[in-house]
Amino acid sequence: MAALPPMTSSDFAAALNVSRETLAKLEVYEAMLRQWQNTINLISSSTLHDVWRRHFFDSGQLCPLLLNAETIVDIGSGGGFPGLVVAIMTDAPVYLVESDNRKATFLREVSRATSANANILAGRAESLPPRPAAAVTVRALAPLPKLLSLVEPWVQPGGRCYFLKGSTFEEELTDAKKIWDISYDLVPSRSDPSGTILRVKEFRRV
Repeated sequence: MAALPPMTSSDFAAALNVSRETLAKLEVYEAMLRQWQNTINLISSSTLHDVWRRHFFDSGQLCPLLLNAETIVDIGSGGGFPGLVVAIMTDAPVYLVESDNRKATFLREVSRATSANANILAGRAESLPPRPAAAVTVRALAPLPKLLSLVEPWVQPGGRCYFLKGSTFEEELTDAKKIWDISYDLVPSRSDPSGTILRVKEFRRV
């Protein structure tokens, strides 16, 4: 399969129907990301040439799925994907959980510069007092069996989890079902033909 051409900020805005005001904030975010990337490994440098597709679009595609979420927790936020993008694009308060203090500082600076409705929680998810939310988002943090254990305290009753997963998601599901009873559905990724959004509705230990 031929590689897709890099996505521009205009392509991103058109794909997700993003307003000029919101796009301007995301462009501030992009500029800060590139600046900080010189000293902190926020994202893989090999993805910088297509940052709008690989990171902003990959994250932003969650927003239509989160319309009814009153609160959102993003665990393992890293450079802010998907949590900070979601915070800029939606009105819901988003809590960003990040254990690396340098990355947490970056998230605070971008949040301040873009007036995002984001709260940064510096620490490991398993060590912080959980803030149960209606939606929990995670991207590229851990295999599904471990991930479910990690997010369990952070999901309120009736809440949903949204896991951005790559091509190995079927293997992860097979492993997870050995120890978890999971109710879920799969939403095809719009940014990565080999990926999927795993929307977990309920889960409990077998």
